[in-house]
Amino acid sequence: MRFTDKVAVITAFANGIGRATSEIMAREGAIVIGIDNHPDRLKAAIAALRGSGGRAHGRLCDARNQDQVEMTIASVEKEFGGIDILVNAVGGSTIIANSGATVDELTFEEWQDLIAFNLNGTFLFTHAVVPIMKRRRSGKIVNLASIAGRGLSVSSSSAYAAAKGGIIAFTRKLAFELGPFGITINAIAPSLTFDRAYPAALGEADAGCSGGRNRAHAAAPCGRGCRPGKGHLFSGLERR
Repeated sequence: MRFTDKVAVITAFANGIGRATSEIMAREGAIVIGIDNHPDRLKAAIAALRGSGGRAHGRLCDARNQDQVEMTIASVEKEFGGIDILVNAVGGSTIIANSGATVDELTFEEWQDLIAFNLNGTFLFTHAVVPIMKRRRSGKIVNLASIAGRGLSVSSSSAYAAAKGGIIAFTRKLAFELGPFGITINAIAPSLTFDRAYPAALGEADAGCSGGRNRAHAAAPCGRGCRPGKGHLFSGLERR
């Protein structure tokens, strides 16, 4: 198995991409440290992962709060002796009312919210984890970007595109910084991703119906969204 006994910190753990990633990694032997800011979702996700035979531990933490992030990572290192993998999955476009707002429709506050939500958590967790990985001279970091960050999304705002473009640039820069220490860092850029709940989220009553489902698939550059169980890594309805 690819992740036997590896300590994997996964942010935005309780649903969507973070949840699906944790399920796969736990299935392949990882010790998953799930980070989320919603206590009920966190508790349920940990219970589900353990119920399926995975090793999982939860940490309640706001990824945008520096003190909380630093204390969380320090506690993980103390308990588990190190961190092998960091998955920065915090982010998204739907924290503002109109996720597809044009530049003249966006308020400055919405711009700031999207930039902070998508960039700050990734920076703070990376900033806290890298010294641990440097001391061990090994580690792997995966950052969640988006097709929007590559200028390929017609349905996301310019603020979201700027934030996810920042994730890509941040990742590329750190590849040069961290490579000499045996640390690899990559960003991935998904489009729409779906889980078992996506028909309801699209206003559909049945997974086999058309309408909103087909419109959502058509919005993706490849003509379809990613789904679990079909060779894709991610789940969760998220506009990335």
